[in-house]
Amino acid sequence: MNHRTDTLIRDAETVVTMAGDEIPGGWVALSGGTVAATGRAGEEPAAARTLSARGALVTPGLINTHHHIFQNLTRAYAPATGYELFDWLKALYPLWAAVDEEAVEVSTWVGLAELALGGCTTTTDMLYAHPRPRLIDAQIRAARDVGLRFHPARGALDLSEKDGGPAPEQLTESVEEILADSERLVHTYHDPAPGSMLRIALAPSTQAAVTERLMVETARLAERLDVRLHTHLAESLGEEEYCRESFGRRPVEQFEHVGWGSDRAWVAHFIFTEPRERERLGRWGTAVAHCPGSTMMLGAGAASLPALRDAGVTVGLGCDGSASTDHASLWLEARTALTAARERGGAGAATARDILRAATVDAAACLGREDGLGSLAPGAPADVVVWDLDEFAFAGAHTDPVEAWLRCGPVRPRHTLVQGRPLVEDGALTLPHARTREMLTAHAHHARRIQGLAEGT
Repeated sequence: MNHRTDTLIRDAETVVTMAGDEIPGGWVALSGGTVAATGRAGEEPAAARTLSARGALVTPGLINTHHHIFQNLTRAYAPATGYELFDWLKALYPLWAAVDEEAVEVSTWVGLAELALGGCTTTTDMLYAHPRPRLIDAQIRAARDVGLRFHPARGALDLSEKDGGPAPEQLTESVEEILADSERLVHTYHDPAPGSMLRIALAPSTQAAVTERLMVETARLAERLDVRLHTHLAESLGEEEYCRESFGRRPVEQFEHVGWGSDRAWVAHFIFTEPRERERLGRWGTAVAHCPGSTMMLGAGAASLPALRDAGVTVGLGCDGSASTDHASLWLEARTALTAARERGGAGAATARDILRAATVDAAACLGREDGLGSLAPGAPADVVVWDLDEFAFAGAHTDPVEAWLRCGPVRPRHTLVQGRPLVEDGALTLPHARTREMLTAHAHHARRIQGLAEGT
C-alpha cells in the first residue's frame, strides 16, 4: 500500500476477517470509511492514526438483527418478571402507552450506546408501540447523534383489545395510518447505497397482534418501495393457537398466505416449528433472528440454530428485549447462543466461529446488506471491534483465541469503530461524558414516570 491510511489497527493476537482469513499478529487498515486492507505483521502501511490491538482479538463489528430498544424504559419491571410472553405483554402494554417522543429518543440514545459497549456496530430496532406520532424520527435523531449504523423497522399494531387483539387501543393505529407513515419514513430516510448508515424496514409486530389486511398490504408496500420486511414468527404456543383459531392455519402457513414467504423477509425467534416449516423458510430465503436469551428468559426455550442451518436458513443473532432479556450486549447474546446450541444438539453442535458467523456475515444477510458489512474484506464498511483477551478471565487460554473470546470472559471491547470512527476507545465511550450523564439522568426520569414511580425511588 502506497497511500496513507486513516487508521491502522495493529499487533492483534488474531484478526478474524470473516472473509476466509484468520491472521495471527495481523492488522487492519481503514480509509474513507471502508476497510482498505488486512495483513500480517511487518507489512503495515503508514497511517495517520494507530490503535493497538496487542493482546486482543479483532473481529468485524457485531450486528444486532432484532431488538425493541424502547423497552429499556421498563427494564426488569418487577410485576412482569415472572410471566410468559402474553401475560408479560399484558403487564407492560399499559406502561408503554405513556411513551412519548422524548422518551423514545432518550431510550434509543442510551440503548445504542449500550450496544456499542457490547461490540455492536449495526442494529435494527422494531418499535411497535406508537401511542404518539413520529417516534421513529426520534430514534433516527438518536442514532445519528450516537453514530451507530441503524436499520429501524417501522413496527405496528392495528388489532386492539376491543377487536380481539392483545394491545390497548392507545397503542394501535389504523392500517391507513401505518402504511402512510411507513411510506413517509422510507422516502425521507432510507438509503440503499453501499455503506449506508440508515435503512428502513417495515415490521407489523406479529400475526397474533395485527390484522391479515395489514400483513398483506405491508408486503405489497415493501415490494413497491424495495425495502425489507420483519416480524415475529412462531415465537409462542399462544401464537400458534391464535393462528389456528383465527385463520385455520399454522403460523408459517399463514405467513405464506399473506405474501411474506420470500427473501425480502427476516423473522424473529422461530421456535415452535416442524422440520418441513424450517425447510420452507430455507427454500424461500427467509432469514431468522435468533434471540435465545430473551426467549429462554420468557420460558419459551430457544430455536435450534444447527437445525435451522441444516434446513438452509440464514440465522443472525438478536438481543431482543430490553424488558425480557434486560440487556443489550451482543457478546452476552452470542455466548448464550453457543450454550443454547450445545444444550440442544450436544457438544459438537456449534463452535464459537459458528456463532461469530451468525453475529456478523449472516446477520448482515438478514438485513439485506450486500456491501461486505460483517466482514473485514477490502471495500467493506469500516466497522471493527478490538476485544481484550489480556485479562484474568483469559489466563490459561492460549490455544484458540476465537473459542476463548466466547467461552471465557465476560469481555468488553477495547475499541469499537463504526465507519472508521471510534465509538468506544480504551474501553470507554468516546461520546462526551457530560452528554452521557445528561442522557442517563433523562432516561431515569422517563423510566420512573412510565413505571409510576416517584423521582428518587
